[in-house]
Amino acid sequence: MGAGWKTSIKEVVAQKKGQMFTKLAREIAVAAKIGGPDPEGNSRLKLAIAAARDVSCPKDTIERAIKKGAGLTDDGAQIEELTYEGLGPYGVGVIVECQTDNKNRTVGELRNIFKRHNGSLGESGSSAWMFERVSAVVGRKENVGDPEEEAIEVNANSVDKNIDGSYSFYGSPTDLDAIRTALASRGWAIQAAERSYLPKNVTDLNETQLKEVHELLQEIEDFDDSHRIHATVKS
Repeated sequence: MGAGWKTSIKEVVAQKKGQMFTKLAREIAVAAKIGGPDPEGNSRLKLAIAAARDVSCPKDTIERAIKKGAGLTDDGAQIEELTYEGLGPYGVGVIVECQTDNKNRTVGELRNIFKRHNGSLGESGSSAWMFERVSAVVGRKENVGDPEEEAIEVNANSVDKNIDGSYSFYGSPTDLDAIRTALASRGWAIQAAERSYLPKNVTDLNETQLKEVHELLQEIEDFDDSHRIHATVKS
C-alpha cells in the first residue's frame, strides 16, 4: 500500500490469476478466523470479499475460504499470519507479511529467495526500525477537492494519491477504524483498511541498483505465501 512496494493488482491478475485467487482466499480465511464469518460484522472480511469479487474470484472459492477460516471444515491446517524482516541488496530494509499453513516451508523459501538476490532474512527487529507502523486506508471519491483537508477532517496524518487514482490515508495504528469510518461517512468508497508499514527514509539507489532490488521484491511477490511487502525504496 502507498509507499510500500507492490506489483499492481491488474498486472498480477493478468499474469497469474490462479495465484491471485489463492492469495485472496487466504486473506478471506484469515479475516473470517479473526473476526467471524459474517461480513456485515467483520469489516476486514467484507473488504476481502469485495476485493475477490472485483477480480471475478469464483463464488465457491470465496465461500470455501470463509468456512475454512471460521473452522467449519476439516480440510487441514489453518492459515496463520506471520511477519518476517530482512535486508535486500544495498541495505534495503524489507518486511514481508505472510499467510501460511506451513511456517517451516515459508521461512525456508523466504531465506532462499533473499540469498539468491544477495540479501538475508533477519531476526525480529533487524529491519523494523527502518519503518513506522501506521494505519493505512485506501479509498476513492469523486470530486475530492483538497485531499489534505480530507486528511485533517478524518484525523489522518498524511495522504498520498496512488497511480490508479485512489488515495491512501495514513494515521496512528490505533486510529484505523476511526479513519475508515470517518472517510466512509464523507462519501469515500473504502478499498482497503489495514495496519501497514511506511519507510522512515528511502534508500538512495541508482537505476541499476534499484532494478536488482525490484527483482528480489518481484520474486517475493510471486511466492504463494507472501501477502504484503514493504521496502525502503520507491514504489
